[in-house]
Amino acid sequence: MRGCMKGRNQLSRLMVTAIILMVFIQFAAATDTLEDSCIENPSGKNTFSWEDYLVLGAMLVISCGIGVFYGCFDKNQNSEDFLLGGSTMGTFPMAMSLAASFVTAVELLGNPAEMYTHGSQFWMICLAFILVVPMTSKFYLPVFMKLRLTSSYEYLSLRFCQKTRYLASGVYILQMVLYTSVAVYAPALALSKVTGLNVYLAVTAVYAVCIFYASQGGMKAVIIADTFQAAVLLGSLFLILFLGDKYVGGTGIIWSQSYKTDRLEIFNFNPDMTVRHSFWSVLIGGTFYWMTMFCSNQASIQKYLSVEAIGQVRRAIWTSSFGLIIIYSVNFYTGMIMVAHYKDCDPLQSGQITAADEILPYYIINVMGNMKGVTGFFVAGIFAASLGTVASALNSLAAVTMQDFLGSACGIHIPDKRGAFIAKILSIVYGAVSFGLVFLIAQLGSVMQVAISFNGMAGGVTLGLFSLGMFFPWANAKGAIFGSVIAMGLITLMCIGQQVAIASGSFEEESKFTSIEKCKCFNITQVVQKEIIPDTEPIFFLYRISYIWYSGIGFLVTVILGLIGSFVTGANKTSDVDDNLLSPPVKEFLLSLSSSAKTFRLKANGCVNVNENIAMDSANIDKVELVEVRGIKQNDLTDEEIIQKIRKISAPS
Repeated sequence: MRGCMKGRNQLSRLMVTAIILMVFIQFAAATDTLEDSCIENPSGKNTFSWEDYLVLGAMLVISCGIGVFYGCFDKNQNSEDFLLGGSTMGTFPMAMSLAASFVTAVELLGNPAEMYTHGSQFWMICLAFILVVPMTSKFYLPVFMKLRLTSSYEYLSLRFCQKTRYLASGVYILQMVLYTSVAVYAPALALSKVTGLNVYLAVTAVYAVCIFYASQGGMKAVIIADTFQAAVLLGSLFLILFLGDKYVGGTGIIWSQSYKTDRLEIFNFNPDMTVRHSFWSVLIGGTFYWMTMFCSNQASIQKYLSVEAIGQVRRAIWTSSFGLIIIYSVNFYTGMIMVAHYKDCDPLQSGQITAADEILPYYIINVMGNMKGVTGFFVAGIFAASLGTVASALNSLAAVTMQDFLGSACGIHIPDKRGAFIAKILSIVYGAVSFGLVFLIAQLGSVMQVAISFNGMAGGVTLGLFSLGMFFPWANAKGAIFGSVIAMGLITLMCIGQQVAIASGSFEEESKFTSIEKCKCFNITQVVQKEIIPDTEPIFFLYRISYIWYSGIGFLVTVILGLIGSFVTGANKTSDVDDNLLSPPVKEFLLSLSSSAKTFRLKANGCVNVNENIAMDSANIDKVELVEVRGIKQNDLTDEEIIQKIRKISAPS
């Protein structure tokens, strides 16, 4: 076994070393040719060379090779090995895998476009990363690590009922199938812009590679491949940033142009929820959004369980959080570079591109297209960002389907030896379904906004269900189902209504000023001005609420209506809830109440009859409280036996 682990570690080191060497070679080559090559190609023709194809092909082949390696290496895989990596993975690979799965081509294409069209307000979401990690570590993570459930939604059946579990699992499947479609469409779009390849052929190629390696090696292959792909991603980001900064003229020009065009906006304190991005919406709404990704997302929780100790997970999520901050900052600085570069000739307004999300690949091919291998490295980074996310999603969808539906709902017993094979088949099936939905996604608007909207529709509701269970022992199954169904319906209505309004042209968001005064080889008279149509009826308020609030609204509606429904239908007694299902701070709070509060709560729950000859001093209340919480019947034990039980319960594990 040690030999096997050494072989895996050596493989990881070799891959990372190869990427570092590739980055240095690219930087050296780019520096030497910067003066000659950074000449914009006015024709916009594809200049994807064989060197570019070689770089891109190497990344795809290595990703497939990792799947083949682990598929052949672990021939006797069972379901736990395939879905959880046997809980033997290292801290650093898991941290890199988390970051890679959170960063998709949606962010790589969407964030620079966001900076270019709307400014830097969304950059403040980096503060949300810092807030989310301690909340995840303290409130949610201990419960998941204590229970170690392959499907996190099994928690909901333990805490509430099976129907709650199936509801959350079904919502997650819908969410991730839609989200992966967006994550694959974005790099296919980039590839089509760079190479001239038909976008749907590109989509087919991406899915073929991703399904292949994700269905072969399981969680081990996913985590190691993510580590490799994260290195490719970071290398490509820094290479583009380095070249773009040099070509535009340096940091001073970049910042000054963003300032002059009113794009350096990070403290817009407008409390209006219909404002697309404000300080409050990005900080508060963004925190709820990323809590759904860290605290209640099945793909993330599966990776937490791929290591042995909770301390490893805590270090990993901090590492991934700082990695996300770096990636987002580089993304927005890249957007600032494009602001400076296109200050006098906006490719979107001039019709050279059709959507804001295309501006980064358009910039790469036109400005750096003559640098052999650079465009290939960029596209490899885009692909790397998507492959990790999709592979993690397919693995988690297989886990949820096997555990929650085949195993629990249908009662099908799957032997461990057959579990890995069934999971592989499910990964392929979900990949095919997601592929089919790409054709629908292509008709929607901004890929970043669509992706966050999809996650907001489901993520906030799921986070609300887990929070109801972990923080409110009085919440019952009826209340949880009531709150989640209403919340899901509301957020779905808001999301669909807004997308319909955007598609019809009746809902447009104000963009920052751009100019086409100095566009070369372009006749300004060719620009067709949009016909100004006077407003007829105002758009319904719910449809105008910023998409970034969806997770927070779903969470609050689920929790508030869940508690109301629970008290209306008969709230749980705190003694009826297994304390392993409660968040540690909640357990500590229940056991640290004052004597009078404990007496009141125990009497309200029917645990103590004040007319009995029981001395209700502080010590006895603590004793009865601990005994009752653990489900020990006080009347069946002597006083000494109760004390012994309490000592045993209170002893550290």
